[in-house]
Amino acid sequence: MSSALTWAQLRDLKCGELEGAADGWGRSSNRADAARDRIEQQLLTGLRDTQEGEAAQAAVGRLRQLGRNFQYVYTECGLLRTTLNSLAHEMRTQQRALRDALDDAAALKFTVHADGSVTYPAGGEGLVDGAPLRGGTAASSGSAGLTAPSGLVAPNPHAGKAQDIADRVTGAVRAAAEIDWRYAGILRRLKAEDGLKVPASTWKDAAGDAAEVRDAAGAYLKDAIPRDASPMERRDWWAGLTQEQREEYLAVYPDQIGNLDGIPALVRDAANRDNLSLLIGKLEGRDDDKSVTQLAGLREIERQLGAATKPGEPPIFLLGISDEGNGRAIVSYGNPDTSKNVAAYVPGLNTSLDEDFAKNDLKRARDTAIATRDIDSSSATIAWLGYDAPQLIDGRESLAVMGNDRADMGGRSFSHFMSGLEAGNGNEDPHLVAIGHSYGSRTVGSATQQSGGIPGVDDIVLVGSPGVGVDRAEDLRVGEDHVFVGAADNDLVTKAPSKLQGNMTAAAGPVGFVVGGLLDRHDDDLWFGKDPASEAFGARRFRTDEGPGVLTGGFAAHSQYFDRNGEDSASADSIALIAAGRADKVKVEESR
Repeated sequence: MSSALTWAQLRDLKCGELEGAADGWGRSSNRADAARDRIEQQLLTGLRDTQEGEAAQAAVGRLRQLGRNFQYVYTECGLLRTTLNSLAHEMRTQQRALRDALDDAAALKFTVHADGSVTYPAGGEGLVDGAPLRGGTAASSGSAGLTAPSGLVAPNPHAGKAQDIADRVTGAVRAAAEIDWRYAGILRRLKAEDGLKVPASTWKDAAGDAAEVRDAAGAYLKDAIPRDASPMERRDWWAGLTQEQREEYLAVYPDQIGNLDGIPALVRDAANRDNLSLLIGKLEGRDDDKSVTQLAGLREIERQLGAATKPGEPPIFLLGISDEGNGRAIVSYGNPDTSKNVAAYVPGLNTSLDEDFAKNDLKRARDTAIATRDIDSSSATIAWLGYDAPQLIDGRESLAVMGNDRADMGGRSFSHFMSGLEAGNGNEDPHLVAIGHSYGSRTVGSATQQSGGIPGVDDIVLVGSPGVGVDRAEDLRVGEDHVFVGAADNDLVTKAPSKLQGNMTAAAGPVGFVVGGLLDRHDDDLWFGKDPASEAFGARRFRTDEGPGVLTGGFAAHSQYFDRNGEDSASADSIALIAAGRADKVKVEESR
């Protein structure tokens, strides 16, 4: 279509041909996706299992690159499909507006000319002689309506109707021309570089392509995404889409579909793996601290997703990824939709989307998953970084760890996420567990105070906790016998001074915190309420290793609760038993 669009061209436009072309690009996208899956699920696995040496390693590297290339083809072809479908959708809207105007003209026996002007017949009566008023031609000036007549001249009653039709015809054509121009630019830019390799710079361009198509296709797709719905409503929405609609949402909105609670885990994983590549491309080349930090974390997650899964290890599902705030990442070891036992671990202080999280926090979830699956194979464990945990980086930021705001916001998000797990799990009565470490336990505590508690959660595990915001285990709404606490003797965070004591020692910084903790050794009150390990709180305290002392190991005792093969296997084994639904086997010890 040319820029000099006529109403006849708009009327005769075959939107079905645009949609047919979109279907062709969709088939190409699906073939690329199938090829990528074959490389990752069959060729790479077979090569790793049967071949060794430098040649095999080189082949693995080439296959990974080929898989990324197919992923790029999948993404770009999917964007082309949605662009063409969105173009057809918007053009049809203008076609309907044009046809309605033409139908009205035909019914009134008006003539619509090639330039959009409308001729109307004589009509009405003159004020003096009563004779019909002459007909005429109305042409749109771009604004609807006629100027009201003055004096004693009566208007031809057809004139206003003709002017309205002329304005509607011109408006539809002008809108269609703008749509045509806008989409032509997008389609010209959806062009890959020459060559067989897709470098990081190309993924950066792909991120820009996706953003541009999202903006253009807003009326076509985005408005239908149930962002404000419940997880169950989102689950039903996704189930009601056609396969083509699902493919388009995945191609254009992987960031939204991948982070939408209630969407199936397999779908979220596919969307987030694509969004991971787009995020890496987006952050590549930036030199600000946040981008550099998050890029390192994203690359480590990407490495783990591409690594071979050893026998007995659970498959990895990427349930969430984003550069929002300090970063978001939700990684599941095992499929949470099919597993009978699902545990979600919430990390705490100083956690963000960085390399340390990707290596250490994910390892905690992975180790817990392996240990849990040894007890019951139908188990999955999730590392949930779905909020901005407090960061001890500078004085201003460190104040967040002393307050409830981060926990309250995170608690709402965690509750919503767990509601999604409950809605998506296919077992009749799944066993869900919330695990909070450090400030993450305060976040879990806040989640329990949402309406109805944490959806579906049967057991709660608190380790290294500075308090959870309530003074009794029963206030966590799962029953005090279903609240389990691990508190190492040398973990000073579990002896964080109460607010009164803390205010007296905070000015002294970390040293004051240590001294305050020592002073608080026999007190039941912590910063965020009653000590969860105390008798007064009423939870079941399981055995942990005491950990190294603060003078020799610093805060090492605070980080070893999940270390199954290291310093605190007793704690790690207890967490695994609880996650597997075998809390009756947990060895308890006296409360403080």
